[in-house]
Amino acid sequence: MDDLSAKIEALLFSEGGSLPKKKIAQLLDAQPAQVDEGLLKLRARLENGGLTLVVSDTEAALVVAAPVAPAVQKAFERELGREIGDAGLEVVAIILYRGPSTRTQIDYIRGVNTSSTIRTLTSRGLLERAANPNDAREYLYRPTVELLSHLGIRDAHELPEYAKIASELAAFEESQKKSSEPFENHATTGDTTE
Repeated sequence: MDDLSAKIEALLFSEGGSLPKKKIAQLLDAQPAQVDEGLLKLRARLENGGLTLVVSDTEAALVVAAPVAPAVQKAFERELGREIGDAGLEVVAIILYRGPSTRTQIDYIRGVNTSSTIRTLTSRGLLERAANPNDAREYLYRPTVELLSHLGIRDAHELPEYAKIASELAAFEESQKKSSEPFENHATTGDTTE
């Protein structure tokens, strides 16, 4: 397997969407001609598989291959036909009242892993994922225009008791930070007394 084509594949997979060729070249420290060659090799390697590579003059993306697309669509329709459940409602409420949040922040507030819930909400068009300017390793999740319009509001500030709930949520997070500080200070000083 060509090393650059494998890196391009991993990069496109982890992005979950299209990437500009210039960005691929920059991230992989490669020349544009090398990226084009790597994309050609990747497309050939993916032939007859479940994924295919779509390349325009400026961008590239991994997508579901046409022969398997109906099966994937049917699976998504089945999944999307189900209600989002209590977990989905909790995640939506956190993001609406807290504002753009990382998965780690949502997990912390809920006390459980929310990866699959976030994936479901994103696939249904209720949440969107954006780059996190504070940490490139995590994404920020925020409500989509479709979610706000479904709720009949222009922005989250129009939600019932927005100011009260948002401030209580912020106070909860702050109290949790403070309660973990003594442990962190204890751990960093090397103090082993009980």
